[in-house]
Amino acid sequence: MQKISKRTFLRLPLSDYIGLAIYLSMTVWYLFFYYGFVECQATATGWLVSAWNPETDYEHGWMVPLLAVYLLSQAVKELKNTPTYPSIHGLWLTAIGGLLCLLAARTQQGRVAIGALPFLLSGAVWYYWGGKAALKTAFPLFFLWLAIPAPGFQQATVGLQMLAAKMAHYGATLCGVDTILDGTNVISAQGKWDSYNIAGGCSGIRSLMALFMFSVAWAYLADKLALWKRLLLGLSALPLAVLANAFRVASIFVCAEYISPSFAGKTWHDWSGLIFFFPASLAGLVILHGLLSGEIPFLKKRRTITRRHGEPATEKGEPSA
Repeated sequence: MQKISKRTFLRLPLSDYIGLAIYLSMTVWYLFFYYGFVECQATATGWLVSAWNPETDYEHGWMVPLLAVYLLSQAVKELKNTPTYPSIHGLWLTAIGGLLCLLAARTQQGRVAIGALPFLLSGAVWYYWGGKAALKTAFPLFFLWLAIPAPGFQQATVGLQMLAAKMAHYGATLCGVDTILDGTNVISAQGKWDSYNIAGGCSGIRSLMALFMFSVAWAYLADKLALWKRLLLGLSALPLAVLANAFRVASIFVCAEYISPSFAGKTWHDWSGLIFFFPASLAGLVILHGLLSGEIPFLKKRRTITRRHGEPATEKGEPSA
């Protein structure tokens, strides 16, 4: 890698600021003002916002850019006073991003245009500040991919419906509620309430994607853990979401059996996700993080000074209360 003049992050010569401003302006125009998608009726970002809807199970998509900005700010803090070197190798990434933009314009695929953004931004960072800065900021930039609805994603809904129905059926049995499982329909064995159908909304796929977004960001911020532990923490969203959703659906059957079928089918069904699912899933992340790290997550250790008679003072870290 060719090293040019030494500089610190976010400090550039005036000529480089001008070049970067022009580059970013062209990127913004392409994504926000170029009407070349959805039969030339929408911009790339306009398509993306419209895709964050219940039909794609990506209603949480607007949260991804906000989290990406926060993660990027944490990376910039670590690089703020770090010496960096510009590198011409960053042009390789910008070239990939440019080719994806051409492909998106040719096929009118807003998904491809948004997917090119991390390449364009990461390539600029590499070109102006060097490989170390590009590597440090790569994760927050490519985190934006989680905002793009995956094509054909809803095909996984049927499998999750069946799984949720089976697990909820056995979970209700553990609570003393006898049920009969017929596909995705769960019926009271005692005839105390009408059958419930585990529809697509109860499959947990929507909550799964939202929880996966949080778990991946959580794993990135847990930089004290080993890489394999961070990967395990990030991928834990799948089993946690499936398990929490199964307990949530089982709780509906329990409420129908012991409280009221109308309360279970309406009030508890609508609010159990906020009251039960997300707290249980986040608690699972906290517990898993604690097991992997051996301490309460994100609490800094307090430095105390211990002194024995006749010995010099030594510093010792103790977990904060």
